[in-house]
Amino acid sequence: MRKTIALAGNPNCGKTTLFNQLTGSSQKVGNWPGVTIDRKEGEIKKIDAIVVDLPGIYSLSPYSPEEIVSRDYLLYDNPDLVVNIVDATNMERNLYLTSQILDMGIPTVIALNMMDAVEKEGTEIDIEGMSRLLGCKVVGISALRGDGIDELIEAIDSAEEKPNPIALSNNSEKVIRQISEVLRGTVPDERLRWYAVKALERDSLAIEKIGDSWNQVSEFIEAYEKAEDDDSDSIVASERYEAIGKTVSSVLKSGRTPGEYTISDKIDKIVTNKWLGLPIFAGIMFIVYYISITTIGGWGTDWVNDVFFAEMVIPGTESYLESINVDPLLVAFVVDGLLAGVGAVLGFLPQMAVLFLLLVILEDSGYMARIAFIMDRVFRKFGLSGKSFIPLLIGTGCGVPGIMASRTIESERDRKITAMTTTFVPCSAKLPIIALIAGAWFDKSALIALASYFIGILAVLISGIILKKWPSLTGLPSEFIMELPPYRTPGPVAVIKSALSRVWSFVRKAGTFIMLACGIVWFLSAFDWSLALVDDINDSMLANLGNAVTWIFIPLGWGSEWQFTVGTITGLLAKENVIGTFGVLFGYADVAETGVEIWSIIASMVTPIAGFSFLVFNLLCAPCFAAIGAMRRELGTWKATGAAVLYQTTLAYSVSLIIYQIGTLLIYGTFGIWTAISVLVAMTMAYVLISKDPFGQYRKQSAEVTI
Repeated sequence: MRKTIALAGNPNCGKTTLFNQLTGSSQKVGNWPGVTIDRKEGEIKKIDAIVVDLPGIYSLSPYSPEEIVSRDYLLYDNPDLVVNIVDATNMERNLYLTSQILDMGIPTVIALNMMDAVEKEGTEIDIEGMSRLLGCKVVGISALRGDGIDELIEAIDSAEEKPNPIALSNNSEKVIRQISEVLRGTVPDERLRWYAVKALERDSLAIEKIGDSWNQVSEFIEAYEKAEDDDSDSIVASERYEAIGKTVSSVLKSGRTPGEYTISDKIDKIVTNKWLGLPIFAGIMFIVYYISITTIGGWGTDWVNDVFFAEMVIPGTESYLESINVDPLLVAFVVDGLLAGVGAVLGFLPQMAVLFLLLVILEDSGYMARIAFIMDRVFRKFGLSGKSFIPLLIGTGCGVPGIMASRTIESERDRKITAMTTTFVPCSAKLPIIALIAGAWFDKSALIALASYFIGILAVLISGIILKKWPSLTGLPSEFIMELPPYRTPGPVAVIKSALSRVWSFVRKAGTFIMLACGIVWFLSAFDWSLALVDDINDSMLANLGNAVTWIFIPLGWGSEWQFTVGTITGLLAKENVIGTFGVLFGYADVAETGVEIWSIIASMVTPIAGFSFLVFNLLCAPCFAAIGAMRRELGTWKATGAAVLYQTTLAYSVSLIIYQIGTLLIYGTFGIWTAISVLVAMTMAYVLISKDPFGQYRKQSAEVTI
């Protein structure tokens, strides 16, 4: 009979590397039911077993979505075995999760990972003694080097006995037995101890299971707390660590003298230094983006766009369809609609691939954890956690994986705010717009690019202040607790597999969504309202729609020209489409990535300050459809997504209005009704930023728009 094995462990313990070693190329990736957290499965073909990779967690207490997923799987899906991977270089911290897993009564094998690092330090671990103390098989491995994997598979194949739970103090065990008697018959016998311990910790799930008998159980707990003079959950945690400490001290003989600094400690004294941390980080990120965007990744993107798609895929597809006498309308749909739109996204794959590869290396080496630690000092002042910086960093390449990266943030409040603000930072798709504006009005000044990134980051920080005051998002940022793992040399195979997995996720989740949107935009631009093909795009439904809404943007300085409105609308498909749209509207069959052919045309249509207003609006407004789809997956509902898009667009409109109206006043001395309104908007934004409770009077109505 095929076994189902749950793979559980702390973040940064090498769980992903072990999963890759056990399953090889048999992996399947999806989502856990009801949540956006990745679910990975694979087969161990040697013993005909399925491995389910649980999210990396520190405990089975239900505080984060990852912990809830892992707890519910172990409780309700009844795996045949748990393989608990433990970092041998940090056993005390890792064994806290182990103690909770052992309470569940599921047959368990402990994979004691990074034994190579332990041996390098001259430390010895009595693995057999550890097996006796924990009542389950312990196998020493190095997932990175592949050492001990065969022995681990043998242990998995033969493990059947239930482990011994880690015993607490006599008083605690007495109360656990009392609670167990109350729970008997209401929960599975093999989970009885786990529920009893969780009830002692006042876990909401255990309280729900106890139901009407909670009053009796609470009497036991209150008497216990009175005798121990402490909260029950604190007592249990303290006793767990005490028991774990005794276990570790009895099996471990350290090769390091007390107080001796490790190599990781010495490096951290420099890279996490209060003054040096940020400059070092800036230098590393400059190198990462120089390699992925400007050089290697940029060369790849140029080849994919200019050769693969422009000279091979699109002409080849068009010639093939014409050779088999496909209807010209269908040819135009496939070539100009689907391939052109999807190609615009996939053209950035080389940059994304190199970027993901470098970020995985930084993550596996342990440096990413230091980045979040460093940035927490800055972000916390604006109502965000340091972990919010990682999605923003990834979002500079593409907003879709940036938004998806917000799922690593434990706090639901911080996660939502981060998902809503990640796309404010210019992604690679917005770079052509920046180049267009800089070239048309500002003599290709690099200051425009610098200003764009500055405005994006400022929008994130301002939004952190504003959104944390909204009734449904109030509260302080979550406490920033992060274990800094030791620095390690990333394994080449694991790095490549992880990077490829992220690239495929980008293709699957962005490409498929954009393909649908491509068809819609092509249809609107190719037909009029009588569904007749148009010779002039100015007669199309798209042009009509642009004219119908262009008045909205008149206060921003560029609304009198409907082409700018249509460019903004098609930018919802993909921001780089703004350039292509201008090329079509102004009669160019093809334009360069920077739109150099149309610089003089658009420069003559509106003023430089209006052009900059157009840039800012497109930088901050609702992102492309693919990013909106990713936002929907992270926020959970279309209602919340709609509220987020409304906030983004409102902020973009307000900032662009202020820039254009006040800029026009200062440069040209022009004053009008919209100038006065822009001043009021600026004052309102200042009030919201300064006031401690600007939305207090609306708290009762907050349920109407719960973000």
